[in-house]
Amino acid sequence: MDSRSQAPYKSRCFSQATTRDDGGRSLEVDRNFSLGAVRDKRDLQHGGAREQAIKEEDEQEEGDGAPGGNGGEGDPDLAALSLEIDAFIAGHDGDAPVTVTEATLEKFASAVELMVARSEGTEDKWAAEASGEPSPLLAAITRIAALASALGKSPEGGGKHTAALHRVTGVLHRAMAFLEDEFHALLGDARASKAGNEQVAHESDRCVLPLPPSDASAAVGKEAAPPYPPETVDRLRAMADAMIAAGYSTECTQMFLVARRNAFDAALQGLGYEKSNIDDVVKMTWEALEAEIVTWTKAFRHAINVALSTEHDLCTRVFSRRHAAVGRGIFADLARCVMLHMLSFTEAVAMTKRAAEKLFKVLDMYEAVRDASPVIEAFLSADEPTSDHNNSALAELKAEIASMRARLSEFAAAIFHELEGSIRADAGKQPVPGGAVHPLTRYVMNYLKYACEYNSTLEQVFREHRRHDGGGDSDDNPFSAQLMDVMELLHSNLEAKSRLYKDPSLSNIFLMNNGRYMLQKIRGSSEINAMLGEAWARKQSTNLRQYHKNYQRETWSRVLGLLRDDGVLTVKGHVQKPVLKERFKQFNAAMDEIHRTQGAWVVSDEQLQSELRVSIAAVVVPAYRSFLGRFSQHFSAGRQTEKYVKLSAEDVETIIDELFDGNATSMVRRRT
Repeated sequence: MDSRSQAPYKSRCFSQATTRDDGGRSLEVDRNFSLGAVRDKRDLQHGGAREQAIKEEDEQEEGDGAPGGNGGEGDPDLAALSLEIDAFIAGHDGDAPVTVTEATLEKFASAVELMVARSEGTEDKWAAEASGEPSPLLAAITRIAALASALGKSPEGGGKHTAALHRVTGVLHRAMAFLEDEFHALLGDARASKAGNEQVAHESDRCVLPLPPSDASAAVGKEAAPPYPPETVDRLRAMADAMIAAGYSTECTQMFLVARRNAFDAALQGLGYEKSNIDDVVKMTWEALEAEIVTWTKAFRHAINVALSTEHDLCTRVFSRRHAAVGRGIFADLARCVMLHMLSFTEAVAMTKRAAEKLFKVLDMYEAVRDASPVIEAFLSADEPTSDHNNSALAELKAEIASMRARLSEFAAAIFHELEGSIRADAGKQPVPGGAVHPLTRYVMNYLKYACEYNSTLEQVFREHRRHDGGGDSDDNPFSAQLMDVMELLHSNLEAKSRLYKDPSLSNIFLMNNGRYMLQKIRGSSEINAMLGEAWARKQSTNLRQYHKNYQRETWSRVLGLLRDDGVLTVKGHVQKPVLKERFKQFNAAMDEIHRTQGAWVVSDEQLQSELRVSIAAVVVPAYRSFLGRFSQHFSAGRQTEKYVKLSAEDVETIIDELFDGNATSMVRRRT
């Protein structure tokens, strides 16, 4: 039978024993016998005489050295009275009712009242007996609660035991007010949390969860130290049993829930997490919000992987056996309350303006929320099927986690699409000087490199995005396809930018620089290389070779044409000296122009720069050396030779070695 159904009616004056100031600190209220409950009219009429009798009896027993000075079971009078009361309660629940006198009820109520009064301020009043039985004080409170319930339902309760019922109920209320104060103090006693992390400053009426290591990732999978030592847990359990048995389940659970919520909040504050409302989050600068997300992610993972397990274990130990369902209910409410508030931060972040730089922090939040689902599912599975309220609270939390995961997934996908938008929007009309790597190329490739470190997460994100758009599931990796789209978009953008250069040779240098940078980034990252595949890398290499050929054709074909004997330089075996002079003049001018312009061009990749120079020298230097060998002797030594033959083969090789280093010089300045 439910313990609440056996409870007597309670006075609404419960919890008048303590109040709180605005700062949340407990303030003791003056009370008779330090119990402070409101008495019924009969108690008010006879209270003075009764209290005086109790006081005299107390003084007499202390003077006589009676055993059981704490008012425990060692007191022969209380022990004898308890036997009679137990027989009455047992008879009431059985087939052979046992009667009890008004005097016995009065004496027992007074004895319990005295026992509670004597217990005020003692340290070991809640300590269990050596046999493991509850402390005498708790046993007495439990017994008077059962007596009040029995009297309330007794056929004689409406007549013969009416006065006794009022008396017993009044003592019970005062005893429970005292027990409530003690339960609250024990929950919030900072000394009970010796296992906690001393870095967290907290109020004296709070106990705190132990903090994880400074590296939050190191805390995952590690078991936290319990918030209370074992003896404190045992006392909390005994006190909770007594309160619930007396019909004070609501008050007990509310106190426990509030205390543990305060402890939970204190632990999160120790990690740097402070509650923010949605408006504040939406108005934050990205720098401030980024820091908040880092803190939130650490705190959320601690809550899921450490704190919830700690609270679940505590609820299981304090509310055990026949009250296990109460503990599950407290845990479910605590988990829902704390986690829903933390999830509201993710909702606020998802309401901020989309920007490409937010992707990685949003993915960190997505992973944290995603990893919370199996934890909550495990708590749900651990609950008994009959725990409807618990299942409802945890199911609501599970549904909210799934909802926020979907919300973050859509937000992350939309942010990634912002990258595509930024590529399309980058349509500047000013070419990059020297054909160097474009800032857009650097930004996109570095962005993709970091994005591919989240490749499995982004694959999940885009699968969910595809399902949300009604695309269904398929075996292909949707993030890989998205990555291909971005690379093609970047390639098209660079092709358009290459046409901004008036010199076709420089256009090809620009495409080579950017293509080589992209290829190096891809091959330097195993993640992005695996996502794009070897086929894409081979295609990019083919494009680079084509740009190289185009450059050599545009720049050096005309130079090499000057060094050919094409039937104009020699006629019938005779060298046409005017034509020869013109060829040397044109060659000198062409090399000076190339040195002046292409020396200012930039090829920052040393390997590509070396490959270009070697390939040019391999064609031009031998051709020029052969041309000199055939025709330089046709000039008379001295001024004529110096006028037309200005460059040696070694000079040409030096000019080529000075190309693409970003320095604008001319052959004349170099030679002087």
